[in-house]
Amino acid sequence: MKELIHKLKPTQVLILGFAFLVFLGAVLLDLPMASQNGKSVGFINALFTSTSAVCVTGLVVVNTLNQWTMFGKIIIIILIQIGGLGFMTLTAILFILMGKKIGLRERLIIQESLNQSGIAGLVRLTKKICVGTLIVEGLGALLLTIFFIPIYGWGKGAAYGVFHAISAFCNAGFDIIGENSLAPFVKHWPINLVLILLIVGGGLGFGVWFDMIQTTKEWFQRKQSNRSWFRRLELHSKLVLTITAILLAIGFVFFYLLERKNPATMMYMTTFQRFWAALFQSVTLRTAGFFTVDFSDMTQGSQFVSILLMFIGGSPAGTAGGIKTVTVGVLILQVLTTIRGKQEVEIFERHIPERVIKRALSVIMIGLAVVMAVSLVLTVTEDADFMKIAFETVSAFGTAGVSLGFTSSLSVWGKLIISVTMFIGRLGPVTIAFAMAMRGDKVGKIKTPEGKIMVG
Repeated sequence: MKELIHKLKPTQVLILGFAFLVFLGAVLLDLPMASQNGKSVGFINALFTSTSAVCVTGLVVVNTLNQWTMFGKIIIIILIQIGGLGFMTLTAILFILMGKKIGLRERLIIQESLNQSGIAGLVRLTKKICVGTLIVEGLGALLLTIFFIPIYGWGKGAAYGVFHAISAFCNAGFDIIGENSLAPFVKHWPINLVLILLIVGGGLGFGVWFDMIQTTKEWFQRKQSNRSWFRRLELHSKLVLTITAILLAIGFVFFYLLERKNPATMMYMTTFQRFWAALFQSVTLRTAGFFTVDFSDMTQGSQFVSILLMFIGGSPAGTAGGIKTVTVGVLILQVLTTIRGKQEVEIFERHIPERVIKRALSVIMIGLAVVMAVSLVLTVTEDADFMKIAFETVSAFGTAGVSLGFTSSLSVWGKLIISVTMFIGRLGPVTIAFAMAMRGDKVGKIKTPEGKIMVG
């Protein structure tokens, strides 16, 4: 077995690790003690729930509050935490605690898991990620507990605070409030604010965190020149923050304008309440999965915008899914460069390498192929209109976890197909493609004659 594992590529080990975690979670959730009625929920439903938790999606076929016992809910939140951080991150921490050496192979798998360009400093980065996660989730849990205690009491309020803090930071979208997610708190802006900060924090990516912290330290210590705080950040962080802010603003404006006269959503809210409702829906589509306004009640324009935002998702090396903000940003920059007649793609006084642009194009094309193929298959297996199918498919691929009320009515084949889609979305389409690809020719230096074709 050990020899077989050593023959596998890091991407293949990563996929098998996530698959094993999903299977183990499904077995545990299928136990009668995991369900409140004392009966098995059915292996397919358990598998779907486990996949959704590990892939930090939030789509559910059974109500989390009413179906699962305390044991089941603990299993779900553990799966969310492992899935959000990555099982190799937690494996590395266990190795460190046990005093075991982390070899080159383990470092390569961690590198793939965290989407890093090199293996230098990975162990140190892993430690920082775990400590930072504990601090942020702990602070979020404390604040949510303070707000939940007056509503649910001490014990339940504390449990709700911890559960939703982990679920929000990991962009999982599981909740134990009831049938309508966080809709009962649509007018409770402090809870909205804490969840928004947790969701955005988890979706920015761990590398961006540490770059912002280090830059802030140096800015206060004045170790650098008089450049502004933003200009001192690394290029990746600048792109992530810029594109995230633009997408959040676009989502907010569209939801506010399209839903403010919709009697089923925001028509009877005050301007202040509409502001928080529109902002929360825009943020949750960063792949968080919560909602304070039911997406099934929204206009088709809002639902279409939601599909686009879910497909993009969050940022690389974080807890969010989707094709990622930087991927879209790089392709948009390439288009603008082509329109301007320039050769090099440049932003913030730096140029972007061609290999990065090719990878971004591959991610988008594979992502579109997966979404279109799954949507097509679901039109055959499911009895639903295409908007619901497309919304569900993109939500699963982008690990967004919001739905138009279609998830619980999925057929057995539909549940399996959506489960696979969530799995692909969490690991990333390119990671799956690399794992399935045959080993390429190591020579690869001979170029074939150039061919001329017409494009556009």
